[in-house]
Formats: sequence, C-alpha cells, structure tokens
Amino acid sequence: MKYNPNEIEAKWQQYWADNKTFAAQNNSDKPKYYVLDMFPYPSGAGLHVGHPLGYIASDVYSRFKRHQGFNVLHPMGYDSFGLPAEQYAIQTGQRPEDTTRVNIDGGVDKEGNAIAGYRKQLDKIGFSFDWDREVRTSNPDYYKHTQWIFIQLFNSWYNNETDKAEDISTLIAIFEKEGNATVNAVCDDNIALFSAKEWNAFSSDEQQKIVLQYRLTYLAETEVNWCPGLGTVLANDEIVNGVSERGGYPVIRKKMTQWSMRISAYAERLLQGLNDIDWSESIKESQRNWIGKSVGAMVTFNVQNHEASIDVFTTRPDTIFGVTFMTLAPEHELVAEITTAEQKEAVEAYIEKTAKRSERERMADVKTISGVFTGAYAEHPFTKEPIPVWIGDYVLAGYGTGAVMAVPCGDERDYAFANFFKGQNGMPTIKNIFDQDISEAAYGAKEGFQLIDSDFLNGLGYKEATQKVIAELEAIGQGKGKINYRLRDAVFSRQRYWGEPFPVYYVNGLPQMIDAQHLPIVLPEVEKYLPTEDGLPPLGNAAVWAWDSVQCSVVSTQLIDNQTIFPLELNTMPGWAGSSWYWMRYMDAQNETEFASAEALKYWESVDLYIGGSEHATGHLLYSRFWNKFLKDKGFAPTEEPFKKLINQGMILGTSAFVYRLEGQNVFVSKNQINGQNVQPIHTDVSFVNASDELDIEKFKQFREDYKDAEFILDENGKYIVGREVEKMSKSKYNVVTPDDICAEYGADTLRLYEMFLGPLEQAKPWNTAGISGVFGFLKKLWRLYFDENGLIVNNDEPTKDNLKSLHKTIKKVAEDIEGFSFNTSVSQFMICVNELSSQNCHSRAILEPLAVVISPYAPHIAEELWSLLGHQGSIATVPFPVFDPQHLVESEKEYPVSFNGKMRFTIKLPLDLTKEQIEEIVMQDERTQKQLDGRTPNKVIIVPGKIINLVG
Repeated sequence: MKYNPNEIEAKWQQYWADNKTFAAQNNSDKPKYYVLDMFPYPSGAGLHVGHPLGYIASDVYSRFKRHQGFNVLHPMGYDSFGLPAEQYAIQTGQRPEDTTRVNIDGGVDKEGNAIAGYRKQLDKIGFSFDWDREVRTSNPDYYKHTQWIFIQLFNSWYNNETDKAEDISTLIAIFEKEGNATVNAVCDDNIALFSAKEWNAFSSDEQQKIVLQYRLTYLAETEVNWCPGLGTVLANDEIVNGVSERGGYPVIRKKMTQWSMRISAYAERLLQGLNDIDWSESIKESQRNWIGKSVGAMVTFNVQNHEASIDVFTTRPDTIFGVTFMTLAPEHELVAEITTAEQKEAVEAYIEKTAKRSERERMADVKTISGVFTGAYAEHPFTKEPIPVWIGDYVLAGYGTGAVMAVPCGDERDYAFANFFKGQNGMPTIKNIFDQDISEAAYGAKEGFQLIDSDFLNGLGYKEATQKVIAELEAIGQGKGKINYRLRDAVFSRQRYWGEPFPVYYVNGLPQMIDAQHLPIVLPEVEKYLPTEDGLPPLGNAAVWAWDSVQCSVVSTQLIDNQTIFPLELNTMPGWAGSSWYWMRYMDAQNETEFASAEALKYWESVDLYIGGSEHATGHLLYSRFWNKFLKDKGFAPTEEPFKKLINQGMILGTSAFVYRLEGQNVFVSKNQINGQNVQPIHTDVSFVNASDELDIEKFKQFREDYKDAEFILDENGKYIVGREVEKMSKSKYNVVTPDDICAEYGADTLRLYEMFLGPLEQAKPWNTAGISGVFGFLKKLWRLYFDENGLIVNNDEPTKDNLKSLHKTIKKVAEDIEGFSFNTSVSQFMICVNELSSQNCHSRAILEPLAVVISPYAPHIAEELWSLLGHQGSIATVPFPVFDPQHLVESEKEYPVSFNGKMRFTIKLPLDLTKEQIEEIVMQDERTQKQLDGRTPNKVIIVPGKIINLVG
C-alpha cells in the first residue's frame, strides 16, 4: 500500500470543510487560545512559497493547542482595500472589486489569465482556519464597522486629567459651563481662550470649528507626501528613496486639508504598554524610537522688528547661551512671513527644491548639508542679542515645533551646518559654552563639563543648569518644562478610489457624521479611477455621491442644494483603516448589528499569538495598538493591548538565475565564457534552469519575442550555464516557486515540513527545491512503519524499551520545540525517531498511534489518514497530545568502553546499578579480557561507574 499524498490530502481537506473541524466556539468549557496571522493583501500574483511560512508556523501551533485541549480561534481573511488593486484597475480597465474578488476566489481575469485564487491556494496547504469567520476589508458588511469606529473617534476627545478618550459631549458641557481655560486636553496648538459666556454666544459654525480642534479625528491643513504620479497622499512607509514604492513615482511635500488621527494623544500609553507584552526587543525598540519621547523645555524666541515669535522644543535648555543661529523647517508657517525681501528669491527656490524630498529621506540623509538664511533675526530670551534665522531641510515641520535653536558647540549636526556656512551672511562664529575643546567636533555629552560664558548658569552641570534655566524661562514668560514625542498624528485621507468611504458630508464646509443606523456608506460606481480634471479625488467622478439629510440616503450629485442635500467626502480612508481592528471582527464575524458582541469580546479578549513580518513594526502594529486602546477607553475592547505575544517570521529568499547579454548585442554568453567582456546580467525564469544551472535555451528563446533570434556562446560541452544569486522572492525577478507546484508533486505535508525544516522561523533563508525530495522521502519512510505492499502491518506487540525511548524522546522534544517556536528542530527529531523505529523494526500500535498524534500539527493529512486506517473514527485534530513519561528516558544500562593501558579494545553493556567490585568481577571474567591480558595480572583496575573501565599494567 503506497503513500499517495494527492489522494489523501484532497480527502481530508474535504472532510475538514464538510465537518467544520476547526470551527471555534464563542462559549466553551475549554480554555481559549487565539492564534492570528497578519492577513494578506490578495494580489493577482498569488502566493509563492515564501508567503505561507508564517501561516504554517501558526497552524502548527494552533493544532498543537487543540491537542492540548484548548478552544482555538485561528481565522483568516483578506486586507483587500489598497492602492495596488486600484493601479491595476487603471492600467487594465477593470473594476478593482472584480480583480480583488478573482484574486481571492480564483477565476479568469479580463486579460484571460487564469488566477489560482488565494483561498484555493491556502486550502491546498491544509491550514486549520475557521473559514466561517473569514473577513474581507473591502466588503460593505465589514467596512460599515470601520466607518462606525471612525465616527466614534470623531465624537471623542482625549482628557489628560483622566488619561483616556471621552465622549465629545463631556467637553462641550465644560465649554458651556466654564469655557476652555481649565480644559486639559490633547488638542491643536494655539487654541484661543474663551469663557462660557463667549462660547454660548458663538454661532453653531464657530462652535463646530473649535470642537474640531479637540476631536480625535479632525480636519487640518497638513504637510503630506503627495505623489502626482499616483494622484494620492502616501504614508512614510510607502516611500522608498524619495519615490513611491508602488510604481517608483516622485513624491513631494505639499500642504493639503486632510483627515488626521490624533494618535499623539496615546504616545505615553503606547510607550508604557510595550512593558506588558511579549514581543521581541527589536520590535519594541523600533516603536520606542518611532514614539521618540524627549524630556526638555519649550522656549519662545521673539522675532526682531516683528510681532511673530518662534517656539522651540529643546532637550538641552542648559545650552541656551550657546545658541548661535536658529533653523526652521522649509515648510514652517513663519518662513514666508519673516523672510526679508533680499532673501525672498533664494528662500523660495530652496523651498521648491526641498519639497521633492520625503521626510524619511531627509531624516536618513545626515551627510548632505543645505540651507538658506531668511534675513530675519530672533531675539535671545535673556541677552536680547540678535540670532540669525535660517531654513534647512534637516529640520522637519512635523517634529517638535518645526524649529530648532542651533547650538553648534553641543550638537554635531548644528556644528556641521555652522562650519559649512562659515563666513557667509547670517552665520556668526560658533559660541562655546563648555570648558571643553570644540576645535575638532561638538561636545555632545551631558556630563564631564561646566558651563562658561552662560551668565547665571556659569559653573553648573547639565542637571542643575536645566532646572535653573527652566525656572528662569517660566519667570520671564518665555518658556516652560515639557515632554515631547516624535510621534505625529497620522494622516488618514487618501486621494484614491479603492478604500473605505468616509461617513461624512459637509454643511457650510464643516464635516457632519452620518448616523450609524444608515451605514454602510457604500463605495459608488465611477467610470474613471483617476482624479478629476480639476484635481479632485476619484470620487469626484461619481454621479451619485451626495447626502440627502432628509431621506438619509446617497443621491445624485446634481441634486446638491446645500439646504437638505450636501456634498459627501471625496477622499477615502488609508489602507491601514481596516487592518487596525480586524482581529476583533474575527471574534464575532457574522454579527450584523455590531462589530462584535460584548460577550464575544469578553470571551476572546485579545490575540494570544500573533505572527507576521517585522516590516509592520511602526505602521500597522502602532495603529492597531492605538485603535485598541481607544476602543478600550470607550468601553468596547476588553484589554489595553491587542496582541499578547508577537513572533516575526523571516523571509524565504529565492535563488534567481541570470543570463549574460553582451552589451549592445542580442548575444548571450555562458557564465564561464564571460572572461572580462562587458555583459548585462538579466533575470531569467528559474523554471528554465535545471539543478546543474544549465539553461534550457529553447524555452528561453520562447520567453520573449526579442530573444527569439538570440545567439548563444556556450561552454565546451555545449551547455549554457547561468549565474545564481539569492535575493527576495518576487515575480519581477522570475524566481518565484509556487506552493501549488510543490503540493502537486510532493504533497502539502512535504511542503509544510520542508518550510519548517529550512531554519529558525525568525531568520531569512534561501529556498532550494532540491532539498524537498529528502523530506518527501522521510514521509514515505514514516508510512512504511504502518504499511507494506499488502496493507496495514501495525501489531499489538508490547513495545521494547528502545521503542518507548524513541517515542518519548520525540514527545518531549516536539512539545518543547513548539512552545519555543523552534519548529525546524522538531522536524529533525521526527526524522531521527522514524530512523530509529525503522531500525528497531517497530510496528507496535502502542508506539505508532501516539507518533501519529505528535506529527499531526506538522503533517496533518498523513496523520489523519494513519489515524483513520488504525481504526479510529473522526479527526485526529482534537486527540490529546501524548504525555511525556521521563522514566522511558532513564538509562538502566551503560555500554562501557573497556581499555587496556588507555587503548579501548572492546565494549561491554552492564547494568548501571552495579558496584565497582561487581563491575570488576564481570570484566575480569570476560574471555575478551583474558585474551588481552594473556595470563598477566593488571597492576590497577580503574573504574568510574557509568563512564569508563581501564586496566593498567
């Protein structure tokens, strides 16, 4: 009876689907365990073998937990809104909802390409997902809840007194009773003070504008990354080297009125919460750096001959007497106001130039020095001396106040800037306020110095000077102590089509929320997915996109009268909106009235194990924590943190193949024949190359039209040898291996075991298809423990000590490895165990039944089949995991090496409980000893029980 993986796997995948084997219960007597994968974006390229790595690991863990008696929630869905689908729609003339559906469910696209579909690909690998809980963020029945959460954010403010979000009505009640003088809130800067009397006298529109400055999601003019090529705003993590990650289009900085999320309100809680979760230190450190807590002071510098003043946050207020110049971000609102006529042209040219560099690029580039003097001077708060004001792109508008007091003697970047512009108009000589030499570099340490030339701070060190200067600044009304965070509010608008519509309409230009009972506001049909001719977002093309406030429905835009029918928001939400709460929807995915019931949320609480890529450290993971904390404040989420434990899987790399084309010719040279010639390496499809790196020339010539008549310079043996390089697996590099092909040839269990066997989960590792046959051979060997050509050979024989030792060694190792996420070493142990049992000729049911359960999390299909053919009903999935019994690993015998004058001559197996005298007696009587001694009597017999026997002399 042969092992037939294709037949077995199709059978059991159908069984699991029909019997809902992996459906989780929202109320169960079993303890709960929630395992979650970062859900995929469904592209037309489908899955390659790198994608399932984390899914297989989470599936092994989920199955193990079921064996341990847990009620396991292991769901899967699709992060199906986003820019890639929209770009593809623009290029091919298809609707993004159609391409997204085909990418998930499979089918044929408009170009006639057969798309496997994510769902079918995932099913073939045998994951234990609860598919009844599937979510798709682009489905209206999902995003109506995303819209609802947006409304909750709009209707909330952050109260610093209670350190939580509260309903906006409580803020308005304070305004009505007391005005805003006593309000301690996270809000916009420079809010004017008003009394209760003034508030009550304001018009409705004036009141709305004021409240908007306090809401947790708000409209504001913001510096954004604008990509003209894509016609949308991009997040920092969507930009690489100053161009868009998608398409490689230039990105510029631009001011736009945008929706923003006041994530900065949660900065301290996001920071402190890292202490309570089991995440890798590297991810925590990434978030700490991104949040960027700094303790210092806010200092106000008045501008000479001007009413304006410049606020600066500094972590080194002790160095205030070393201020040599000031630098503003090019985007700072005061630049245009204070720049002199003489400097106007140079300043405007510089601003235009720097607008083409993203914030991320500016932050990363520490070598390039650039800037322009504005012609304006600020006034030192104590000495009243003039301080020249420059602009430079090393200062960011969104960090701190967008202005720095430059102290070159104490800061390397200021030092480099001052020396670069040394002697130019507006750049004074560097002031040194330290009793240290700064002729070669700035002195940046916070200790080991005393201040000089610093007026009332002379002779003080960092701590004493900081306290004293803050007190003096507060006394003259030009500063105060302050904690600052690098974390900025998140821009929440995108000028694109394929995203969640905002549940917002506008009356007199002010945003109004649509009542939750009328959600979802469904994405309308449009003919074109590009911005309108006058630059409006794609929803500006919609014919039916206005809000009838009487009928409470979406109607034709032609009916807008701004009396009862109003314009709807034209922007859509960003890609991270739907992924910022999706784990909660899985808890109660069929609930039609709320995003999840209180009962379901209370039962599941939070994700016990989350697996995904580390590239989401400062994007998705921060936003998710922010939304979870907000929903906790509002009484919806049961826990402060969404993900208790986080594991980052490494990347599976592809081994690319390169052909070498002579420059300017359609001639390809074998790698071994290049010999210094000028060649251009070109990726070729790895499927054209065999294990010996030989190119199938005929397949290559059919690959592209321009290769059809190509010439080839071959090795002496007539072969064309390609070059190889390990790099990211990608369709564009033609190095993709699909799991479908592996499953078809070797079976899903082989794929699962091999991916786990490649190396530690968190490390990057290259894919090598040649190694997969060894894992397939292991599964066939496992099968032969249970079957021969005639059928089942499992017997009821009593297991031997060696049988039990092999089994229990494996039970112990696998259980420890799974709990420690060391999956690769488990696979090694399986191989050792099967080899040992094969050598022992073991076919005992007492050994092979528990072995099937132990291997089940890794190779579930073969385990199910073995379990069934052993005579059991139902699935192996919930059979208790075998219990390790340490007595089977206790050694009762020892194989001693017996040496004569230090040279080992033979071995002898003896019980471990023998005394030295008993061991000596047995050894001396052994005929092999008599033969070695040849009638002689040894001078000494050295015996170390359990270790050695040595006869000397």
